[in-house]
Amino acid sequence: MSALSTSSDGFRLHGEPFRIISGAMHYFRIHPDQWADRLRKARLMGLNTVETYVPWNLHQPEPGTLVLDGFLDLPRYLRLAESEGLHVLLRPGPYICAEWDGGGLPSWLTTDTDIRLRTSDPRFTDALDRYLDLLLPPLLPHLAASGGPVIAVQVENEYGAYGDDTAYLEHLARSLRTRGVEELLFTCDQADPEHLAAGSLPGVLTTGTFGSRITESLAQLRAHQPEGPLMCAEFWIGWFDHWGEPHHVRDAADAAADLDRLLSAGASVNIYMFHGGTNFGFTNGANHDHAYEPIVTSYDYDAALTESGDPGPKYHAFREVIARHAPVPDEPAPAPSRKLPPTAVELTRRVSLLAHASVLAKPVRVDADPVTMEELGLRAGYALYRTTVPVSGAGVLRFAGGVGDRAQVFVDGAPVGVLERERHEEALPVRLPRAGATLDVLVENMGGVNYGPRIGSRKGLLGPVTFDGTALHGWDCHPLAMDADAMDADADADADADAVGSVPFASAQSPAESPVDAGPAFHHGTFEVRTPADTFLSLPGWTKGQAWINGFHLGRYWNRGPQRTLYVPAPVLRPGTNELVLLELQATTEPRVHLTDTPDLGPVKP
Repeated sequence: MSALSTSSDGFRLHGEPFRIISGAMHYFRIHPDQWADRLRKARLMGLNTVETYVPWNLHQPEPGTLVLDGFLDLPRYLRLAESEGLHVLLRPGPYICAEWDGGGLPSWLTTDTDIRLRTSDPRFTDALDRYLDLLLPPLLPHLAASGGPVIAVQVENEYGAYGDDTAYLEHLARSLRTRGVEELLFTCDQADPEHLAAGSLPGVLTTGTFGSRITESLAQLRAHQPEGPLMCAEFWIGWFDHWGEPHHVRDAADAAADLDRLLSAGASVNIYMFHGGTNFGFTNGANHDHAYEPIVTSYDYDAALTESGDPGPKYHAFREVIARHAPVPDEPAPAPSRKLPPTAVELTRRVSLLAHASVLAKPVRVDADPVTMEELGLRAGYALYRTTVPVSGAGVLRFAGGVGDRAQVFVDGAPVGVLERERHEEALPVRLPRAGATLDVLVENMGGVNYGPRIGSRKGLLGPVTFDGTALHGWDCHPLAMDADAMDADADADADADAVGSVPFASAQSPAESPVDAGPAFHHGTFEVRTPADTFLSLPGWTKGQAWINGFHLGRYWNRGPQRTLYVPAPVLRPGTNELVLLELQATTEPRVHLTDTPDLGPVKP
């Protein structure tokens, strides 16, 4: 039996009037050793509930599997929330958007070009049901019906903005019920009449998503659903950033005033985001409306709690607002966490990616046209495509279908240009010095589209490649996943070369004595830590790439901005010697980086 129920104008929890005052924080964007700290800070701000999505693509990287450990130990996260006295709103998707790679849909599913995603297509619903068969049993003990913290479960996510297949929504609701979910079910859609109508289900609570125009949005909800609780399931208090645009912020007083309007109207709320966290590794998503727009590594979102877990201006402003409407713990607001003292890190060793691609990944030989990353079985990372060109002279390389998502082109190891999906680029003028020159194309998957009809868009080289009409065949395709095994900083070194995982680092001269080379390369350095604490990796003079500390993948950096630092969680560090590896795709002006005590997410949008 559901612990949370609805009355004509509100919620009841175990039969008593209850208002949900929730904040979103995604366990998979926060280091597990910091979950307890973030949950405690949620309670201290006055929240009685936290909300989280569940990313299908991480929990089930392959059909028939289920991952529930480390960053994905959802049962542990739920236990920690319960121990803090917090309830939980669970949003298992299957689609989550969340500015997350592929919107949370697994790549093994979206690579099927015939499947109709998020519909009652049996190929989709059968895969979803098999996933729920594995996911739900370990979660059932944590539902309120079994005495756990989960009081409500979402059906799909903003479905009214995508489709109108009511049979699919009914199937999903039925799948949850038949697998033991007794809790209150709800849908959530933008507060627009068409979206609410297409995304709702009879007998299932409808909630809205909006960040302003509170009175009008609540009126739309009430017009759609004449009785029952009013709830904003995503009260947007900030926004996310794309590479190449200003950093988004929202004035704390403005957001707090709208929160007060929501609570004064008697509505329940889920603040999106209470704590945003980080798109570690290759997990960031992308938007694609008129052009492809990848999302940055930080998911700070200008949230109440900053990316590093410190109370921001909204934290204090919201705490004051909540105190007018509900009890707030009689405890001091938390202080910012300790930060590592600023230090410089010299990267004294370098190894070329092009020269050592076969060390990282055995090439797949294709005799005709190059194949996509999906055909290589590559879910994220890079693909290096290598062939020889039988002619010489000046001409135009054409990439039929374009690239997904950013391609660097080299002739005999020398860079000759870059093509980007977001600029719709498919051709590059080059001069080939000789017949038989080696052509390398390094393609980066910048993140799977997370919203709209382009989810599942292909990555890599997306069609034939020609040079002045001559088809280029016979490709060696290296799938470069750049996973934790390849970057494990604890790997043993052999007698001839130091190594970090699979990457051999030849000894180099001191930075002052050696030139800084251009081209894709791994750079390695070490630094000492007395007591681990949060820090931020600053990369002035570096261009674009990836960063790992002690084998932990911090994510992407790019001087295009706005983000200028990468968050380094304290649990990633260890007392003593720590190892930093950068994959720099282009060039750097100096072989050093800095660990700072202050984040820099870039210039603010005017």
